[in-house]
Amino acid sequence: MAKKGFYITTPLYYLNGPPHLGHAYTTVIADVIARWHRLKGEKVLFLTGTDEHGEKVLEAAQVMDKGARQFVDELSAIFKNAWDTLDISYDDFIRTTEARHKRTVKDFILAADRKGDVYKGNYKGFYCVGCESFKTESEMVNGECPDHKRRLEMRMEESYFFRLSKYQDRLLKFYKQNPGFISPAYRADEIKNRVKGGLKDLSISRENLRWGITFPLDKEHTTYVWFDALTNYISALGGRKSAKFKRFWPADVHLVGKEINWFHSVIWPAMLFSVGVKPPNKVLVHGWWLVEGQKMSKTVGNVVDPLQVVGKYSVDSFRYYLVRDAAFGEDGDFSEKKLVERINGELVADLGNLVYRALTLAEKYKGKVAGRPFENLAPKIKSIERNMDGNRLNQAMDEVWQIIRDTNKYISRTEPWKSEGKNLGNIIYNLMERIRIIAILIEPFMPSTSRRIFDQLGVKPQRLKDAKYRPFKSRIKKNGYLFVKVEVK
Repeated sequence: MAKKGFYITTPLYYLNGPPHLGHAYTTVIADVIARWHRLKGEKVLFLTGTDEHGEKVLEAAQVMDKGARQFVDELSAIFKNAWDTLDISYDDFIRTTEARHKRTVKDFILAADRKGDVYKGNYKGFYCVGCESFKTESEMVNGECPDHKRRLEMRMEESYFFRLSKYQDRLLKFYKQNPGFISPAYRADEIKNRVKGGLKDLSISRENLRWGITFPLDKEHTTYVWFDALTNYISALGGRKSAKFKRFWPADVHLVGKEINWFHSVIWPAMLFSVGVKPPNKVLVHGWWLVEGQKMSKTVGNVVDPLQVVGKYSVDSFRYYLVRDAAFGEDGDFSEKKLVERINGELVADLGNLVYRALTLAEKYKGKVAGRPFENLAPKIKSIERNMDGNRLNQAMDEVWQIIRDTNKYISRTEPWKSEGKNLGNIIYNLMERIRIIAILIEPFMPSTSRRIFDQLGVKPQRLKDAKYRPFKSRIKKNGYLFVKVEVK
């Protein structure tokens, strides 16, 4: 069976705390991309989920005085609720404690062992519990993990290893043959330079950890959390021999934060080489969100709770801000002040005002709504499509917003309140059709707002193929403003 669907994934979120701004950003971006491909008429599989094994999870459960299973059950439900609140259109939510996942993990380890890529040895090195990985001296900063700012522990233990070093040349060849595999390009350069510096074999089991999947070659060992978690992208398909796997694999996009690029762009492809499976088509890497210029930290007390933000403003305002305010791949800087400025200056003054004014005119007008377009939108929509397909989401949104602003200028230029008869009918025709097309184009970013516009136009939600002028068939049902101005105190 040939591949016939678009498959996009988020990483599995590690359950040592509730979802924060970084989790929300990754998931919203994945949702925007998934919705875009559905808008194009494609069959989409959008996967997200939770990573529930490992020492860090066990530590967090103990701090809460809970058993590990109770802890992950409760926290996984919190993540699902958060994504439902943020209007995330995921098709599957996988947990690493599920039986379907455990079967695939064991399948991968046994297949890699048959290939001669697994062996038993001893590991000695500096270990970061936060990363669930050993660090080389070049990765340490004053004896600490640079990401988690905690002292690294010297550990020596028996372990099973995966022959990662065996795949160094093959990985470099793969990167050369597939220049778009890691995006943005500068993230690819970071990975290639590090791989050229040499790969060490990967420890894939732990001897003294009981919260995890039993290592299939030795019941005294537990599978290392990253070798466990990465296989979720295939366990969600039912394993590498299923019909669903044949339909959707290789994945089109693995969306990840820059801190886990190495695992997805080096370890994961090497694992797939070992078991005879093609790597994904693309690892799409985004930056971090800072808060007023500082990295989010529980110690500093600046961790942003996305549900608090949407409770204060709205889901679509929050989604819009995340896409619009940061160029994809670069770090963003969350600011409530900037969020309010975008709500008042763009969502209220541009989009909300346009829709309300245009619908008010159409509601009052009793003549024939017909005419010809004042502008050919096809080139602009093609440009939006190129940017969306190239994952330049904020550039695509800039272009959508230009259409919105041009339509507002059209109202100012034509002064419909001074027109009547056929001329007024032509102006209203242009406004209604452009608003309908705008509702189509904003759907991936602001699905609720898109639905409200379609509802006020009295037409069903539409796809990208419908984003062109056609005979007017709306039944106007104006229903208030889309957004309300936020009063700044």
